[in-house]
Amino acid sequence: MEQSEQVWTEKYRPETLDNVIGQSHVVERLKAWVSQGSIPNMLFAGPAGIGKTTLALCIAKELFGKHWKENFQETNASDQRGIDIVRGRIKDFAQTKPLDAKFKIIFLDESDSLTPEAQQALRRTMEKFSSVCRFILSANYSSKIIEPIQSRTAVFRLKPLTEQQVMEYLSRIVKGEGLNASQDGLKAVYEISEGDLRKATNLLQASAALGTISRETVYEVASQARPEDVRNMLDSALSGKFSDAKKILDNLLYHQGLSGQDIIKAIHREIFSLEIPEKAKLELIEKTGEFEFRINQGGSEDIQLAALLAQFLKTKK
Repeated sequence: MEQSEQVWTEKYRPETLDNVIGQSHVVERLKAWVSQGSIPNMLFAGPAGIGKTTLALCIAKELFGKHWKENFQETNASDQRGIDIVRGRIKDFAQTKPLDAKFKIIFLDESDSLTPEAQQALRRTMEKFSSVCRFILSANYSSKIIEPIQSRTAVFRLKPLTEQQVMEYLSRIVKGEGLNASQDGLKAVYEISEGDLRKATNLLQASAALGTISRETVYEVASQARPEDVRNMLDSALSGKFSDAKKILDNLLYHQGLSGQDIIKAIHREIFSLEIPEKAKLELIEKTGEFEFRINQGGSEDIQLAALLAQFLKTKK
């Protein structure tokens, strides 16, 4: 089928800054620089899947036109973290002459994975080739980037996308692919992706392979617990119906095949919406963290989760 011929994250990646979803506080400044034909060194900071790579690609395509591939190099720092990647590939590209342009762009993805030594070498490279090369760095945590690099870049902090923005992007794909998708199905994609457009797109494409995109198919593909199932389990425990809560837990573990980690994360999300006193929520969040640690240390998932449900039983609804 045509739907499986191309990865949708690339097929529907915006080509221009005008088509970028969200991040208007960043896009407007980038447009102004691109219109002038020059950009400073930049650092895009924020969680995964919110547009850091897309912004860098859009800048290169608008600045360099048909020669953007010759004047743009993308390097993932998480693959090669040491000083050799800076002294080798990055330096070699930086010192070559740009093609029909005043400068070229090096995009260093996940730059917070670079070792401190590599970052120091990168700082010197940025200074040495500043006349013919611009650097765009992306990082999940800007605090892991050394101060000398941060001071040499314009730092942009990107925000997680809102539900409306994610739904707008998903609607583009639904229309473009002619998908049969319910509104509840698309909302489920948003709930699971939590503002990560890359994750949302991959989940939508995987769900589309099953036919109609509904809430049930999305959670089935994602192998995550449905919020209503987790909420029913917690409500049963809070109401003193431990056996009912345990049955739901067993169904999640053994019939739906969910991992203990997935279930405990779903429990954590649901605690905030429970109709119990705030103090009780704090205590349950603390207990949830404790039992997650126990599972991480090798504790039996079913025993630890049942013990966690027992803590909810002690809390009066």
